[in-house]
Order: sequence, then structure tokens, then C-alpha cells
Amino acid sequence: MKKNTFTFVLLLIIGLVAGSLVGQLLASVPALAFLTKSVELSWDPKADLLVLKYDMHFQLKLNLISILGLVAAFWIYRKL
Repeated sequence: MKKNTFTFVLLLIIGLVAGSLVGQLLASVPALAFLTKSVELSWDPKADLLVLKYDMHFQLKLNLISILGLVAAFWIYRKL
């Protein structure tokens, strides 16, 4: 497989999503609560330029498991 930016970004997104899914599955285990506690990061860019008006909302929820998924995706990319 050829290494390029698209492959890198795709693997990182897959790693984040997989880590978030595992985190949600482990949320019911009380002993692993420190791994599944999420932190929300949000950004709300807005503009009204009379001709063009936009309003976007970006939100990122990170937990320790999703960061581990991100690291695993980076490791897999390096192994390609």
C-alpha cells in the first residue's frame, strides 16, 4: 500500500472511531472509568459577510482509549 496523506488521515480517523467505540463498550465497567472519561473540545467559527454567512460547529470528544486508538493507527501507518 502506498503511503500518502490521505491514507494517514484515514487511518487516524479509523483509529479514533475504533477507540471511541471500545471506550463506549467499556463504559459500563466501573474499574475502567478512568479510561472512558471523556473531555470535549469544541470550536464554533461563525461569520456574516453580507454575501456569505456560515455557522459551523466542530466537536471532538477524547478519552484515553481513543488516544490509544490514535497511537495504534499511527503505528500501523508506520508499519505500511
